[in-house]
Amino acid sequence: MNEQLLSPEEIRELTIGTTENNHITKEEIDALGEIGNISIGTSATTLYSLLRNKVVITTPKVSITNVAKLKEAYPIPFISVEVSYTLGLNGSNIMIIKEEDAIIIADLMMGGDGTNVDTELDELRMSAVGEAMNQMMGSAATSLSTMLKKEINISPPRLNKMNLATDTLKGHFHEQEDIVKISFTMEVGDFLKSEIMQLMPIPFAKTLVEQLYAISASDSQPPDTSKTTQNIEVKSSYSDHMKEQEIAASVSEPKPERTTSDPKTKVTVNPVEFQTFKEEPISAQSSSLDLIMDVGLEVTVELGRTEKTIREILDISTGTIIELDKMAGEPVDILVNGKLVAKGEVVVIDENFGVRITEIINSIDRVKSLQ
Repeated sequence: MNEQLLSPEEIRELTIGTTENNHITKEEIDALGEIGNISIGTSATTLYSLLRNKVVITTPKVSITNVAKLKEAYPIPFISVEVSYTLGLNGSNIMIIKEEDAIIIADLMMGGDGTNVDTELDELRMSAVGEAMNQMMGSAATSLSTMLKKEINISPPRLNKMNLATDTLKGHFHEQEDIVKISFTMEVGDFLKSEIMQLMPIPFAKTLVEQLYAISASDSQPPDTSKTTQNIEVKSSYSDHMKEQEIAASVSEPKPERTTSDPKTKVTVNPVEFQTFKEEPISAQSSSLDLIMDVGLEVTVELGRTEKTIREILDISTGTIIELDKMAGEPVDILVNGKLVAKGEVVVIDENFGVRITEIINSIDRVKSLQ
């Protein structure tokens, strides 16, 4: 009897949508939206420095779709950007951007003004788009790393030209497989308004949500106070005055009558009575603090540092690029009067730069920074 066994691909086709892991709840969709809002939103600053234009990224929208529906809704040429996680997460996702928008980004990356769009996306321009997407996803990975409290790295993006009307995503998704679509609008200056889609498998999306929930649960777990309760032993030879002092120092709650381990000795423990004091206003400390409230402090945001020789400094001219010791998307240092006090991420507010605080340096680290 010759029976043809099903291949792994055919088995997956038959089991799509039948496992519980492919079901995603509304709460998980909301959590994915928050993850996308924080991670993708921070990429605006990175793209601003690359494209030399104001970049605005809207709040991402999360939905469930499949390749067949995408083909019907977007039968136009696209550029697919595949990003794989090499550390911290196991999986990959695909970002899809319209080819005509990719041409504008390539022109800006190569020093143009975004108007030279009557051209083909050759290998050089594809590399320029790849670098922009690499910086964008690298910034998103840094934010995700901060959010999940662990190191996350990605591989260099792989770009491919595709047309959803004729091409498939068979290497990534099946036609009827449910996938997560995170879509957002990216505006660059006044000449580009592009819809970008990020596609990921549901199991990978659920992994992100589970790790976010685990971090939230650990942060909200109350401390264990079971070991803080102390037993009280009062000896009958103490005077009443000594009893009150010992009980006032060790009793946190009034308790009813209890006895010691010696059955012959019975001690009655009464609630502590404290002496009543009249409340008097204390103004010395507040008034002293008020004296320095208007003292000005210099707040500095440091993108990074580097060292150059005198020869290299003298060779600096217009257009020279100085590489700093920090990677793009890495938190910047916030200094008050030259002392490191916090870390944050650079944001764009209308036409001005700003900094969103992401971490307050504790006192121990502050002391180390002074050494």
